[in-house]
Parts: sequence; structure tokens; C-alpha cells
Amino acid sequence: MKTLNERNASGITMSVNQNPKNAAPKSRADTLLHDFLQTLKVQKGLSGATISAYRADLQQLEAFLGKTGLSLEHPEKIQAADLHRFLGELHRLRMKKSSMSRKISCLRQFFAYCHKNHIIDQNPILGTRNPKQDSHHPRLLNIDQVLALLEVKIDPDPEGLRDLALIELLYGSGLRISEALNLDLLHIDFSQGLVRVTGKGEKERLVPLTETAQKRILRYLEQRSFFRPDPQTSAFFLGKKGKRLQRRQTARILERLSKLAGIPEIVNPHALRHSCATHLLESGADLRSVQELLGHARLSTTQRYTHLTMNKIMETYDQAHPKARKNSKPS
Repeated sequence: MKTLNERNASGITMSVNQNPKNAAPKSRADTLLHDFLQTLKVQKGLSGATISAYRADLQQLEAFLGKTGLSLEHPEKIQAADLHRFLGELHRLRMKKSSMSRKISCLRQFFAYCHKNHIIDQNPILGTRNPKQDSHHPRLLNIDQVLALLEVKIDPDPEGLRDLALIELLYGSGLRISEALNLDLLHIDFSQGLVRVTGKGEKERLVPLTETAQKRILRYLEQRSFFRPDPQTSAFFLGKKGKRLQRRQTARILERLSKLAGIPEIVNPHALRHSCATHLLESGADLRSVQELLGHARLSTTQRYTHLTMNKIMETYDQAHPKARKNSKPS
């Protein structure tokens, strides 16, 4: 029987419960990870995607520690130097700083959990800082590009109607792609012109629907039966075999529509959300209102769009104000 410290060819830790024929009890590490992740899910409301990412992070740490004879079986033996070597290896492999920060966040929460539950006496991750993030501004579309995408000429068949409803929601309501794909039929309220969205941390919010979105959604719903919906699904957006539309299918949809709209670069779903926020602020929308619309937990996340709008304002100022022109002569 394989133990927790045995690994497959790819170096990923193999757990005893991966062998369904052997009903052996879980190892201490398996139990510890399960209890930790359940605590995050129940008490902090982290999404399933975040829980899966944290599980993978800890499995990666386990695989690394095994090279030195350590294991999450005995977290009390893990020292700060061991974790620094792990993070140093990730840096050597040129892991993105955002991914590094997530892994450090995972380690902080895991060892804090162990310390709180008296599994360890000293927290080895204390004092470890996140790497300084690179300055990054989201890719944006200008108004003309957005209009070209939303008004692209495609066949009004069921798939085409679905695709137009999808991009209208991503831009018109500023939804994340995960929020749009996780919508169910009951989440759309036509009487109020609202859609109920479940965002990060399983937090729900109500988001307004544009008039165009409501019309396109209704036209899509009239043709939804074309996809032969799975009787067990209440998914709003359907893909192949009548099941919930997937991210990969969405990427292909946007790639096709981008080309038809004559946009040089392929548009990704998040670009539509970012464009929605920026265009609202450029039009004078209140920062707090945009924060509520997008479901940002922190105002600072929304404030990054103000840098983009300020750049636009300064560009317009430089072009229009006589005192700002480089070639203007002093009076």
C-alpha cells in the first residue's frame, strides 16, 4: 500500500485514499488537510476554486518536503528555512508573483490553523512577506470596440443568441465569467430587471440588467430547448450535450466574435468586465456604486480603474486645453 510520502512519476504526492480497493484509514496528513480546508470553506466561505487551489498548493509543498524527509504528517518538524527553500524553488522556476502570493497566503492560513489547534508550537511562516507585485492594468476595450463586439453580425440561431446574451451580461452587468457561467434560470428576475449573482466567497449580490440584455436573454430562452437541456441541470447558459457552458467553450466564442468584430486582439471575458467598470467611471459613476456592482470586497480593488480613467482625462486635457499644448506660446 502506498503511504503519504510515496510519489508517482510526476512528483505529486499520492494519498492512501486514492486506492479505492483498499479501505485503509486516512493518514494524519490527509485528515489534517481535510479539516483545514473544511474550516476555510465553512468559516470563511472560500469558493470551491480557491479550496482546490489551496489543496494543490499543500500537495506541492508535501512533494517538496518529501525530498528532505519531512512531511505534513508532522508539521511540528517543519522550520522556516524549509518553507523558504520551497518558495525559493518556486522563484527559481519563475512562478508568477500572483501565484507565489496565493501560495504564501495558503501557508499562512494552514500554519495559523495548526498553531490555533495546538498541532505546532511555533508558526514557521511568520515574518514571510509576499513578493512585490508588478504594476498591472487590465486590458481594456474602447467604446467603439465594445459596440462592434456587442453588435457583431452573426446568425440568429440558438448558439448565436446565446453568445450575444453572454457578452451582453459580461459587459452590461460587469459579471465575472465564473458568475455568468454559474447562473441558473431562477437567478434572472425580469420583473425587477435584476440578476442574482454568486461571487467570490459565495457572496450574493443583485446586479441590474440592461434593456438590451433583457431582450437578448428572452430571445435566447425561446431557443434554449434547442440544446436539449439535461433534465438534472437548471443552468442558464448551455453548451454541448445540454450541460452547463464551460470556460473553454466561452473562450472559443469570444475568439470567434472578436474576429468577426474586427478587433485586432482576441477579447477575453475579464476584458469586458474591466471595460464596463472603466466606462462607468469615465461617465461619472460613483466609485462606491461601481464597487457594489462588481462585487469587490475592497474599494482599493475598484480604485485601480481610476488610474485608467485619469490617464484618459489627462490625454484629453493635453489634446484639448490650449495651455497644455507643447507647441503653444506663452502669452
